[in-house]
Amino acid sequence: MAPQTGSTEKERKPVSTFLQLFTWEEVRIRNGRGPSKEQWLVIDRNVYDVSNFSGRHPGGSRVIGHYAGQDATDAFVAFHSDKALVKKYLKSLLIGELAPDQPSFETNKKKSLLEDFRELRCTVEKMGLLNPDSTFFSLIFLHLLVLDAASWLTVWYFGISLVPFIVGMAFFTVAQIQMGWFQHDLGHCSVFRKPKWNHLLQIIVINTLKGLPASWWNHLHNQHHAKPNCFRKDPDLNMHPLLFSLGKTLSVELGKKKKKFMPYNYQHKYFSCEYLRFPIMLYLESTWFIWVTQMNHIPMHIDYDKNKDWVSTQLHATCNVNQSLFNDWFTGHLNFQIEHHLFPTMPRHNYWKAAPLVKALCDKHGIEYKSKTLLRAFVDILNSLKESGEYWLEAYLHG
Repeated sequence: MAPQTGSTEKERKPVSTFLQLFTWEEVRIRNGRGPSKEQWLVIDRNVYDVSNFSGRHPGGSRVIGHYAGQDATDAFVAFHSDKALVKKYLKSLLIGELAPDQPSFETNKKKSLLEDFRELRCTVEKMGLLNPDSTFFSLIFLHLLVLDAASWLTVWYFGISLVPFIVGMAFFTVAQIQMGWFQHDLGHCSVFRKPKWNHLLQIIVINTLKGLPASWWNHLHNQHHAKPNCFRKDPDLNMHPLLFSLGKTLSVELGKKKKKFMPYNYQHKYFSCEYLRFPIMLYLESTWFIWVTQMNHIPMHIDYDKNKDWVSTQLHATCNVNQSLFNDWFTGHLNFQIEHHLFPTMPRHNYWKAAPLVKALCDKHGIEYKSKTLLRAFVDILNSLKESGEYWLEAYLHG
C-alpha cells in the first residue's frame, strides 16, 4: 500500500480483518539487532517485514535497515517520488498492521508536528514544487560543460606555462564541483520525472566526468539523509573516525575511554590541513566540497539515533545559509539544506519557494529555523570542532 501523505486519523481506512495485528513493542524489537536479525518497519500503520528485501533495496540495504523497528512513513514518502513503482515491492512485504489501540505515532513522536508537516507536504505537491524545470537544469548542465571545455581549451591553446595552467586549473576545479552538485540533483531524482533518466545521466556525470561510482555515492548519501548526524547511521560522521571527534556525546565518550587517536583539542586547527595530501586541483575541489557540505551539519546537534520524528530529525541536524545568487551557485543551492532534507526529491530551483512555508511550520512549533551568512557558516565549523575537542580533553583528563 502506498502511504497516505497528509492523511489524518479520521481519514484512515478501517482496520482490515485478514491482516495480523501488532503492537509498537513487537515492531521495535525487530530492529535487526536481535538473534533473528528480523527487520520490520511501519509505513502508514502497515507493518512490513524487510528482512529479506533489504539486500535488494534499490537505495541500499543500510538505509532501509536504519528504520528497522521504527515508523518509516515520512522517510518513505520523502525518498520515493514514483509511488506506483514501489507499490509492487510493498505488497509482497506486508505482514500486518498496527492494532486499533496502537497510536499512529509512537509515544516519542510529536503528533501535531507530523500532522502539520504532512499537510505542508500536500501543499508543496499541489503548488508543483516537486516538479522539475527542464530549462533550469539544461542551463546548469550546459554551464558545467562549458567550464570543463574551457579548462582544456585554455591549456591546449595557450600551452602549459604558469598563467594558462592556473586559469585552466581554475576552470576545471569549478567545473568539477558544479558537476558534483548536478550529480547530487540526479541522485535525488529531481532533474527528470522518471527515476531511470536521472540514474542514467548521473552515471554519465559522476562515472565518466568525475571518475567516481554512482552506486557508491548513492549508497552513502541515502543513509545520510535517512539519519543525519546520527552516529553509526550517518556515514558522513564516519568518514574520518580517527581524525575528528564530533559532537559532545562522542567526544566525552572517547575521552572517558582514554582514546587519543589524534589531539582532538587541536582538530579545529588541522581540519583544512587534512586535504593537503591531494594534488592542487583535488585539494581545491575537496576543500570547497567539504566546507560546503559540512557547514550545514557539523555545527548542529550530533548524537546517536533517538528515533525522533522525521521533521525533528532533519531540523535538529541541519541549518541553512542565507540566500543570494552567489551563495546559490557556490553551494549548488545546498544553502537551503533544511528544505533539501525535508524534501529530498524537490528540484533545487524551488527551495526558495518552500522556505517560507517551512519557516512558518517551525515558528508554529517553536523549532529554531537556523540560517546564517556564508562566512559565519564556515567559521562555525571550526568553532564546533574546537568545542568538541574541549569536551574530549576534559573527559580525557578528568573523566
